[in-house]
Amino acid sequence: MSETVLLLPRSTHCFRFQSGASARWVAGLALAGALMTLPACTQKKSVDTKKAAAAAQLTPVEVMAVERRDLVETLNLVGSVAATESAQVRTEIAGIVREIKIDEGQAVKKGQLLVKIDDSEVSAQTEEAESAYQLALLNQKRSDSLAKTSSVTQADRDRAEAEARSARARLNLQRSRLEKTEIRAPFDGVLGSRAVSPGDYVNSQTVITSVDDLSRLKIEFEVPERFFRKLHPGTTFFVRTNGGASVGGEVYFVSSAISRETRSSTVKGYLTNPPAEVKPGMFANVELVLEVHKGVLVAPESSVLMTPEGAQIVLVEDKGADHVANFVKVTLGLRSKGMVELIPIGAKLSEKAVVVASGTGAIQLFQGAKLDPRPLRKELQVAAEN
Repeated sequence: MSETVLLLPRSTHCFRFQSGASARWVAGLALAGALMTLPACTQKKSVDTKKAAAAAQLTPVEVMAVERRDLVETLNLVGSVAATESAQVRTEIAGIVREIKIDEGQAVKKGQLLVKIDDSEVSAQTEEAESAYQLALLNQKRSDSLAKTSSVTQADRDRAEAEARSARARLNLQRSRLEKTEIRAPFDGVLGSRAVSPGDYVNSQTVITSVDDLSRLKIEFEVPERFFRKLHPGTTFFVRTNGGASVGGEVYFVSSAISRETRSSTVKGYLTNPPAEVKPGMFANVELVLEVHKGVLVAPESSVLMTPEGAQIVLVEDKGADHVANFVKVTLGLRSKGMVELIPIGAKLSEKAVVVASGTGAIQLFQGAKLDPRPLRKELQVAAEN
């Protein structure tokens, strides 16, 4: 007699039966059990399908809250640092250098003696001029005394007076030349290197040394003409040096003309408390503050959707258990460092409102679309904060 092996559904056991009525009875029992489990499997599969369909209807989006902050429009430029005053020291009178009274790099005061030129010839000429003046002055006094007794003509008296004035002028000229043999500092400052030594012959073309007033530094830079209307004396800026230090400053001069060659305007400003490592002649990065909007609503520029009807943003609003898209028309204001000022049109836009912050132009969105909001990626958040 043959045997029948039967595997029951959802069981790890198998049964052996001999062929015949008993085998047929067991086979029927197994078939009935299988038919009973079929509706339960079908129902579970239907629930899973509905959940998958519902999930497929949600559009994943990256979101960020609208913030209220100060928005600053800046312009990055390169400028050149200079001393407040800088002069090349020269002589007005030619001669031999007799004495040098200063050291290179020395701090000097206005009027301090720097170099002495040989004055032997000029001193002699000055003494001669002074003697001539004294004689002319005596002649004038004698003429005035004789005029009281009518012993001198008016013409002789006038001649004596003119000679006295001429002699006095020659004396003043010689005294001036004598003073110019002493070369003095034009203002308070720091000396540069000197180019002469005692015994050198110098004239008006010879640069003896230089003096720089470092009590306050200034910086000069060029600003493109499209930003010209936003510039004025008092505009603030920040200078970042090679050492990384940030120094504030204020514009004191804006050129009234635009250069035809560069289409830019020359701007100068004073630095406030510059560090010691900032020296005249250095290049520095300038961040010019053009405009400041205080306490405005801002969002990332990537959240703005440009449409034929104008700029729009997509807000994420709660509707029951769902998050849905709500398109809001806005006017765009100031832009700065990846952020943009939002001015709503008609609808109200509150602080902390959640906006789709990334990929609005690439995602298929429509009014009322169901969304799956997720926080904005960390790298994009950092870019928005900066």
